[in-house]
Amino acid sequence: MLLEIVFEHADWLVAIKPAGLNFHSEDGESGFVALLEKQLDIKLWPVHRLDKLTSGLLLVAKSKQSCSVLSQLFSQRQIEKYYLAVCPSSMKKKQGLVKGDMTQGRRGGFKLLKTSDNPAITQFFSCSLQPGLRLVLLKPLTGKTHQLRVAMKSIGAPIVGDSLYSPDAAERLYLHSFVLKFKYTDEEFCFAQLPQADGLFNIEHLIENENWRTPWLLTWPSLSKNKT
Repeated sequence: MLLEIVFEHADWLVAIKPAGLNFHSEDGESGFVALLEKQLDIKLWPVHRLDKLTSGLLLVAKSKQSCSVLSQLFSQRQIEKYYLAVCPSSMKKKQGLVKGDMTQGRRGGFKLLKTSDNPAITQFFSCSLQPGLRLVLLKPLTGKTHQLRVAMKSIGAPIVGDSLYSPDAAERLYLHSFVLKFKYTDEEFCFAQLPQADGLFNIEHLIENENWRTPWLLTWPSLSKNKT
C-alpha cells in the first residue's frame, strides 16, 4: 500500500491514513506508521493518532526533538483540528457544544457524563446532506479516545458506520480528519484534505456552499454552553 504524503517538512510530514488501516501494527499486519517508515526508509515518531476506522490527515515527526515540540503544541491546544462526519438527522441539536467527562463503557467503548472535571470538549456545525442524514463539521478542543464518536452518540446521532456506538451498518465509518492548522518555528502551516468522494462522502458542493473550506474563519458556538 502506497500512502499519500500531503506535505514533507525537514522535521515532520503530513500524510493521509485510509479508513480501515490500523495506526499501529497489529496481529502481524503493518500499521500506518510502519508502512510510512518502509515507504520513506526513515524512522518516524507518532505525534497523534486516528482510530482504525477513521480516515484523513495525520502529522508524524521525523525526530524525537520535533515529536516533543509538536506534542507540546497539541497539549497546549495550539494545533487546530477539524473533522467531517455523516450522522443521522435525529440529532438533538444541529450545532453547538458537547462537553462532559468520559468514562469507560461497555464493549470497549466510552460514554459521556454530565460532570466536567476533565471534560472532552467538541464544537460542531451541521447541514443537510440528504433525507435523514446530516454532514457535520467538528472541532475537538481536547483529544480524548473516541471523543467525536461519543459526542455524536450523546446527542442521539452516532456517526454512520460506527459499529461500536450505532446499530446501523455501513461500508465504512464516516469520520474524516479534514484540516490541521498550526504554527511551527514561527511559520504558519495549514493542510486541508477532503475525504475521497465515495458513498456518502460526495460532499464537495456542501463544503463550498457552507463556507467550510476554511473552518478556522467560522464563528464557532460558544464554549460557555452546556451539553444540552
